[in-house]
Amino acid sequence: MSTQDAARIADFEEHRPRMFGIAYRMLGSAAEAEDTVQDAWLRWSSGDRDDIEHPGAWLAKAVTHLCLNRLGSARVRREEYVGPWLPEPVLTGDGALGPLESAEQRDSISMALLVLLEQLTPVERAVYVLREAFAYGHREIAGLLDLTEANCRQLYRRAAGRVAAPRPRFAPDPAQWKSLVETFLTAARDGDLARLESMLTADVQYVADGGGIVGAARRPILGRDKVARFLVGALRKYATGLPVSLAEVNGEPALLFGGTAVLQVEIENGLVCGLRSVVNPEKLEFLQRQLSHS
Repeated sequence: MSTQDAARIADFEEHRPRMFGIAYRMLGSAAEAEDTVQDAWLRWSSGDRDDIEHPGAWLAKAVTHLCLNRLGSARVRREEYVGPWLPEPVLTGDGALGPLESAEQRDSISMALLVLLEQLTPVERAVYVLREAFAYGHREIAGLLDLTEANCRQLYRRAAGRVAAPRPRFAPDPAQWKSLVETFLTAARDGDLARLESMLTADVQYVADGGGIVGAARRPILGRDKVARFLVGALRKYATGLPVSLAEVNGEPALLFGGTAVLQVEIENGLVCGLRSVVNPEKLEFLQRQLSHS
């Protein structure tokens, strides 16, 4: 390998985590994010790099535009998707999606926000992700998207207004959420409805993504009583005998059921306010690879 080739690879690998982070937030799919980064590599490895002064900026621009190209077809697929659509879950305890030291950083990869981002146009989403998750300035974003700075500011204001629904900002203390989630799981498995309901907010919502491939609720389940009863029945029917482990998924606590299901637990003021279950096997492939390497 030549020195030039080695430098080319080193530059790309240095910026790979950020590229993956941008692509995942743009697409909500780890598999598509990996494919997008690979497409960026093909452009990077085959192009003339003599006039590239800042590799990080060039690669961020390439990935962002590749994501914009993908989002059109992705929207069509999601309109035809069977049942609720949720992002692919990603284990984040190892920094797979970048640092999550602040509430804003955690929020940028939460399933709740990624679902809300589906409301945005592709360009609005790009501006919002680059600004909120990676703290790019509007002038930098304008350069990445080939827009004017004023246009970027307008797009950001519009996007921020459309996803401004209040969301819990829960920076989990591992010991605290582990205890809470373990108690929650025990109550659900024991069929202790009274205790389980006492741990849920009145307006708790359960959403499941099976993609029509495996059995899952086709519509969200709303309310403390209905969610508690559904959980007790579902665990008895589907989770008996499965090993269960705790993990951090998309910046929030989650239960992993033998690698075949992920149940993310959203917590607000010490109560469970939302539950998101991903059982579509195609959406669990990336997480399963993460588990195999841990």
